[in-house]
Amino acid sequence: MKTLTAAALAAVIALGAGQAAAAEGAALPKYDWSFSGVFGKFDRAELQRGLQVYREVCSACHGLKYVAFRNLEALGYSEDEIKEMSAEYSVVDGPDDEGEMFERAGRPSDYFPSPFPNDKAAAAANNGAAPPDLSLMAKARPGGPDHIRGLLLGYEDPPAEFEALEGLSYNLYFPGNQIAMAAPLFDEAVEYADGTEATTEQMATDVASFLMWTAEPYLEERHSMGVKVVLFLLVFTGILYAAKRKVWSDLH
Repeated sequence: MKTLTAAALAAVIALGAGQAAAAEGAALPKYDWSFSGVFGKFDRAELQRGLQVYREVCSACHGLKYVAFRNLEALGYSEDEIKEMSAEYSVVDGPDDEGEMFERAGRPSDYFPSPFPNDKAAAAANNGAAPPDLSLMAKARPGGPDHIRGLLLGYEDPPAEFEALEGLSYNLYFPGNQIAMAAPLFDEAVEYADGTEATTEQMATDVASFLMWTAEPYLEERHSMGVKVVLFLLVFTGILYAAKRKVWSDLH
């Protein structure tokens, strides 16, 4: 085994999009997402399960700084449920009348707090590699939700001839096949509120779908607008064609 310094480990993660090593990871498995295609829509039950996986597993290391608790209304949560959920978090606020920062219970208008006070603290707690914020991850990586799902399902024992660096895990789909994050999911890691069996594949699918929503919360509206524009153009083209035939028929 080779030893990897904290600085080198951070460099490996920073170059994870393809420059971490010369070797490329295996091709990502494609999944038939409910939101794919021009008529695609998010599955609300899937999004709620994905949020649960994020809160109970991913949030220990990864932030979601661009998502406000009140945004969760789009997932089907009521105002009271959102108030209760946000109050489970501590949020730094201030300064108070004495110029001091203080902690208070979260409110629906607050954003998901980071698990670490800053990037250096995050790196120090993770062998020199600060875990990235997940808010936009599904749009920041080639493959989008397929990248996230594949990465979470790609952990396995390395081939006998594979020479791993100390502190890294083998991942079939990660470029270079070595990743600083240990496998975060295992069967029954969470107990789904809706009774769905929490297999590793189910959790990976659900949280990838949820992170697609955090990265593109207006996807359904965009799809709907696209369909309306296409229909308008078809009707408008038909009107123009009919007008052209009428004009030319009068001339002849």
